[in-house]
Amino acid sequence: MPGGAVSPPARASLPADPARFVPGPCPRTPEPIPGRCGVLEVPENRARHGGRTIRLAVAIIPAASARPAADPVVFMTGGPGGDALGDIPFLVAAGVNRDRDLIVMTQRGGLYAQPNLACPEIDRFYARAVGLPYDAPSTGRLLVRATKECRDRLTAGGVELSAYNTTENAADFADLRRALRIDRWNVYGYSYGTDLALTYLRRHPQGTRSVAIDSVVPPQIVSLPWTWDSAREGIGAIFAACAAQPACKNRYPDLPRTLTRQVRRLEAHPLTLNARPPGGGTPVKVVLDGGALVNLLVANAVPAVDVPAALDELARGNPERFARARAAGATPVIGEFAHGLTQSVACSEWVPGHSPLELLIAGRMAFPGWPDSVLAQAPQLPFEHEVCRVWNVPDRTAVQRLPTVSQVPTLIVSGTFDAKTGASWGPYAGRTLLRSTAVRIPGIGHWVVPQSPCAQSVLASFLARPTAPDTGCVAGLAPKPFTITPDPEAE
Repeated sequence: MPGGAVSPPARASLPADPARFVPGPCPRTPEPIPGRCGVLEVPENRARHGGRTIRLAVAIIPAASARPAADPVVFMTGGPGGDALGDIPFLVAAGVNRDRDLIVMTQRGGLYAQPNLACPEIDRFYARAVGLPYDAPSTGRLLVRATKECRDRLTAGGVELSAYNTTENAADFADLRRALRIDRWNVYGYSYGTDLALTYLRRHPQGTRSVAIDSVVPPQIVSLPWTWDSAREGIGAIFAACAAQPACKNRYPDLPRTLTRQVRRLEAHPLTLNARPPGGGTPVKVVLDGGALVNLLVANAVPAVDVPAALDELARGNPERFARARAAGATPVIGEFAHGLTQSVACSEWVPGHSPLELLIAGRMAFPGWPDSVLAQAPQLPFEHEVCRVWNVPDRTAVQRLPTVSQVPTLIVSGTFDAKTGASWGPYAGRTLLRSTAVRIPGIGHWVVPQSPCAQSVLASFLARPTAPDTGCVAGLAPKPFTITPDPEAE
């Protein structure tokens, strides 16, 4: 296990109170954890008495204030499959623990959990995939093979993949609150962590003082077709912000048309070139086709302020910015991301109920004129229908694809440049959150709070006064000026 902080799970009968917090050393993370740690022991499958116990690493970061509030903040990370403990430096830098203790728990299957549902097989595929056409069927077959190898290895080790879902994940956090004997706490989640936080609020509202959700994934709507709507909104917002800045508008007058032309050109004639990763090192072979270009934009792999310039350069025969961003994927940290949790959640909760044709139609509606080969793959989740056939977990949409109706005070934070979870989905989720406050931060992409001092101020205000947060700083915000490069034709 990474970090060596906890021992393997024990097989034992389910006790009357199955959850137990055991203090212990902190995992050996790249940046030392500035707090105390332990593990939460819970059943892998709460419906299966006598099943095995799993262990989830927990870190408790003390408040920076000398007189902290009694109700802590518990954080739910994204992914699904992200490294929650690795997010601690960002949370501390953003002041989330300014006035309250901060509790961070590895989600089931994540890094520093036991078992860990990492898939080195998939990591190695992604390292290789930067040199392959993004959406070619041959690339999909390699991904499916890597996924099957991971699944076979995990299940041979006794992992019950169907137990790694948002319902069980939410129950883990409910057990954590009770095990730590916390009367009330505040929940903060981002990305998939908002899906989890809203599920938690729906199923375990007791003891929840407030909920803050950042870059919102509404559980009732998240699906593969939904990803195209978010991509359209986020990319469109970048283009609209350029059009609102005279210098950008004059220099890059028709970005939607430029993007469509480049997606079509690269999909018909992919570029193969050597590019040096952004962090330096030996150049690697990359293939830049239409699908790769689109996914680099959705992932904010090129900073938003550079996107107009990067697209203009690409159209003039210089793909360097996008090629370098693509090359970054050649050196993943093997085993850091829990792809097993990703697939167990996605294949049971997000993929069922929508056919490949429905995904394609959603893509065509979002981006008319783009090639079907690009639009047939959900942004950030390529070949997911084929992957889910080999992952083979039960459909859970009937219990998971539901709105959360609540009067618990809720803060909803979205970034206008977010192409993974479009900004309009925050207010959409808020329609049934009866005491919610929604803010959109201009010019920010995915996971807003660490990137925006204003969002940090709003969150701090919300935690102090959940029913009356101070959102005044939002009104004066605007996207940063875009990068303007010289026009070769004007020289």
